[in-house]
Parts: sequence; structure tokens; C-alpha cells
Amino acid sequence: MTSTSSTAPHAAAPEANVQGVASGSSFYAAMRILPREQREAMFYIYSFCRQVDDIADSDGPRPERLKALDQWRRDIDALYAGKPPQHLRDYVPSVKQFGLRREDFIAIIDGMEMDVPADIRAPDARTLDLYCDRVASAVGRLSVRVFGFGEEDGILLAHHLGRALQLTNILRDIDEDAGIGRLYLPREALNAAGIMSNDPLVVASDPRLPRACEGILKQARDHFAKSNDIMARNSRRVVRAPKIMSEYYHAILEKLVERGFALPRKPVKLSKAAKIFILIRYAFI
Repeated sequence: MTSTSSTAPHAAAPEANVQGVASGSSFYAAMRILPREQREAMFYIYSFCRQVDDIADSDGPRPERLKALDQWRRDIDALYAGKPPQHLRDYVPSVKQFGLRREDFIAIIDGMEMDVPADIRAPDARTLDLYCDRVASAVGRLSVRVFGFGEEDGILLAHHLGRALQLTNILRDIDEDAGIGRLYLPREALNAAGIMSNDPLVVASDPRLPRACEGILKQARDHFAKSNDIMARNSRRVVRAPKIMSEYYHAILEKLVERGFALPRKPVKLSKAAKIFILIRYAFI
């Protein structure tokens, strides 16, 4: 998505930062059911992600966006060196309490930066997986520490659920991304379908696009299945929030399958009733 948000760091409390942009979303609903200290930690993580994402997606000059992201790297380094800048001072208790790792924050910045020097267009599969790891699974690696997962299952869940969510986003946002000059479908999938162009608008209108989406759809379903297996062997206390996120996005993926990927493609989203049902089922029952 494009954004004209300021690249300056926010100084407001985390919930104030998040509520305006996330209220009603699957992530906000999942965060709201957590105990206070976990909820606040997730708000900080979400606020950080939104701020660096806004920089990457802004329409400002690319050199300025690169400079702003590099400033965030320096700020994260200062946070972990015990000299946090003013806008990160409130992060300190959550970082210490939940053992949040510097390298995961840096990976998220690195992932956002992948879109900045030039818009991503038909990356090879390896580059796409790296992108998914940085912009989604790295967020998961921070989050599972807050949720209370053990190290091994936490890392595995972050790997699989992060990729499941990001691949779902890619399939959902083909037309929106094409409108801003981006194309995240991998080159190998496009070529296998007979599509040799990497022009986002050309690819989005190609009748062979549904075939190119098949492999990504299968990967997303496999990652959802593996993340469900991991959550099934962990306590309800630690899986409630990620389960809600997973079910929201899995439902979106299946609605995409029902709609299909041929033109015309209507936008897909969950109804408010469907969101409430998932929230009640996995948060309270």
C-alpha cells in the first residue's frame, strides 16, 4: 500500500499509535485479548512495524526513505546499547521482559528496505522467501516471545505462520500492488505459466495468471497446516492470539480460492460477522 505518512518516529503511547490504524483489524483484535504487559509489548512491536512500513511505502524520494530506514537501524542499535532515543524509551521494559532480539527488529527494517531502491517485480523464489522472512516471520519471532512459546516451537511457528500470512497478502493484493508498480509473484511461477513479463499491470491482466498463483496458494496452505500442527501441541494460553490471526487469514485465503484469480477480480475481505465469530471461537470458547 502507498502511504503519505510522516517518516518521523511517533512519541505517543503505543496504544494511541496503534488504535487509529489497527482498530478492527485481525491483529488488533488478537492483541486486545492479551494480558496488559503482553498487550503493550505487542503494541510496541506493531507500532514499530507500521512506522518503518510507512517509510518504505511512502511516495517520498527513495534516497530519503533509505536514510530514514537507516536512522531506524541506528535507533534500534542505541536501544540495545542502553541509550535508547526518546521515542524508544518506553520499549525498554518490554524488550527486557520478553527477551526481544535486536536482530529481529533489524530484519524487519531490512525487509521493508527491499522495496525502496526499486519496486520489487517478479523476484526469484529465494528472494521472495527472504522477503517473507524479514517482513513477516521476523515479526513472528518477536511476537512468539511475547505470547510465551518455547524457543523451538516459537521459531517454527514464526517461520510457517509468517510465510502463510505474507503469501496470503501477496495473493490478495495482486491488483493493488500492480497499481503501485510492484509484483511479488515469483519469476519461476510466472515463467512456468508462460508469463515472461515482469510488468505488474501486464501480469495482472494476463489470462494465465491463475496458473501462476497455484504454487503460491499451495505453499500458503502448507504453511497454514504446519502452523496449525505447532499450535495444536501448545497450550491455549499461548496460542489464542496467533490462532485468531491465522484463522482470519486462512479464511481470506479460502475466499480468494472461491473467487478465483481470473479477471474480473473483486476485492476479498472478511465480513464483520465472520471476524466476530472467529474472535469468539478462539478467544473465549
